[in-house]
Amino acid sequence: MNEIELKYGCNPNQKPSRIYMEDGSELPVTVLNGKPGYINFLDAFNGWQLVKELKQTTGLPAATSFKHVSPAGAAVGLPLDETLAKIYWVDDLGELSPLACAYARARGADRMSSFGDFIALSDVCDADTARLIKREVSDGVIAPGYTEEAMELLMAKKKGNYNIIQIDENYIPAPIEKKQVYGITFEQGRNELPIDEELLGNVVTVNKDIPKEALIDMKIALITLKYTQSNSVCYVKGGQAIGIGAGQQSRVHCTRLAGQKADNWFLRQSPQVLSLQFVDTLGRADRDNAIDNYIGEEYMDVLADGAWEKVFKVKPPVFTREAKRAWLDKMQDVTLGSDAFFPFSDNVERAHKSGVKYIAQPGGSVRDDLVIECCNKYNMAMAFTGIRLFHH
Repeated sequence: MNEIELKYGCNPNQKPSRIYMEDGSELPVTVLNGKPGYINFLDAFNGWQLVKELKQTTGLPAATSFKHVSPAGAAVGLPLDETLAKIYWVDDLGELSPLACAYARARGADRMSSFGDFIALSDVCDADTARLIKREVSDGVIAPGYTEEAMELLMAKKKGNYNIIQIDENYIPAPIEKKQVYGITFEQGRNELPIDEELLGNVVTVNKDIPKEALIDMKIALITLKYTQSNSVCYVKGGQAIGIGAGQQSRVHCTRLAGQKADNWFLRQSPQVLSLQFVDTLGRADRDNAIDNYIGEEYMDVLADGAWEKVFKVKPPVFTREAKRAWLDKMQDVTLGSDAFFPFSDNVERAHKSGVKYIAQPGGSVRDDLVIECCNKYNMAMAFTGIRLFHH
């Protein structure tokens, strides 16, 4: 099959719609279940590239949670500690496979954004991963294969209509890619830049100590940025993206957006949030929404009389700004990647508030000296890659 007809394009009024191989060759994907749409395939193919590269670079199983052609989360398959298992709502599933850990991390970093995601997995989907996926609100999954038990679990989603795509992991696309805008064809070489340690070798700060774990996190940040709509910034810690700011016109707005997401990820681990007592009938998505309100500025939406009773068994105290700041001050050794240079030091100032210790960015700004000076003030280590990673 070299063509799949789709119901419509980005919107229901955009017909006809299809995906196809222009050279007449076979498509590298097979739809095993469901009827994926135009945006589903965009998320699937971008997500697959991301996890394939993460696996190649780190040697670990990888997963990503995509929404509207940008990742909400991306991670490799490192074990979960008790706290992460709890905030990702997987503490009842027992010990998970590495691939399932990768998806729990990818989904859990920003659960608000991941709601209704499209999933990409670097490895054959196993039962643990499928069991996790089955109970989340998701549009579909792409992977190089599925075990028999995983297929049974996934095909039970959405009354049997869950989108399941298998991709040929050996498929290599043409080196030149094309797309059309307003009837005009754009053509460029694919971004095949390898994200390796050589790329991270030019450390320009006084502090030049970047441990192995931080180098891995730098690679994860930059690979994630390769497939994130620009401008984009990515915070990473412990083998997973914890905050992604995508598609902002101003770089500092990317840094603030991603930083707020990273802060929320860490605030969810605070004793004050972990001790929240939800009513038994409240589902995971509603708990996510409640936590997001509770740790944000709109906390009275869930703490006002008549509102808290619908969410909590016991009314929790206000999580004050001072208490939140005290907890966030404990977040350390975070890595930050940027897809283009920082034009001002305000990005570093904001990153510092979210515990950033390591930075990877292209460099090349006329104010590089001020950015380096700001990093030195906080004893950060910053590598200039010399390479921009815009993605549109």
